[in-house]
Amino acid sequence: MKKHPKHLSADERRAATVDAVVELAAEQNPSEITTTAIAKHMGVTQGALFKHFPTKDAILQTVMEFVANRLLSRVDKAARAAPTPVAAIEAIFMAHIEFVVENPGVPRMMFGELQHAKLTAPKRLAQTLIRRYGERLHNLIEEGKAAGELSASLDTGAAATLFIGTIQGLVMQSMLAGDVELVRKDAPRVFAIFLRGIRSKQ
Repeated sequence: MKKHPKHLSADERRAATVDAVVELAAEQNPSEITTTAIAKHMGVTQGALFKHFPTKDAILQTVMEFVANRLLSRVDKAARAAPTPVAAIEAIFMAHIEFVVENPGVPRMMFGELQHAKLTAPKRLAQTLIRRYGERLHNLIEEGKAAGELSASLDTGAAATLFIGTIQGLVMQSMLAGDVELVRKDAPRVFAIFLRGIRSKQ
């Protein structure tokens, strides 16, 4: 259980709640996380928690919003520091991998939300994250094709889908093995194979 200062601003309290949920999701089934468990993990009362969130669904929605913004901010920063489109694609891949290793509860929550049959607010946010992420990849792949780094005949949409699916596959295998560090270990070799498939043959 983490102890958080009692006097936090509303934004700080929401951020602390997000961190608590992500940490709990790394240890147990995200769907079984209760507001009681969240409050206990934070060292506050449920009453204090509900001052900022009217319902558990509101907490989950906020968590997904924070997670999406954190991940996109991380990959955007990595891409901006890269000198070429292909280097940016690799930087995004590795930044995403590091994000997963640092926040193993995030993919567990993502997979859990996407399995819901109904279109809940958290599921809608997860879908939006994937769409926004895909748009970034689409733009970089097109830039790589224009620069001659990537094959001119490359199917941009399929390449972006494969990129995301590759990360999801690595994460799923690490979850099955119970060792998130496998993602970091396997990522460079797996990305090298992906890159060989999309590079220009010239």
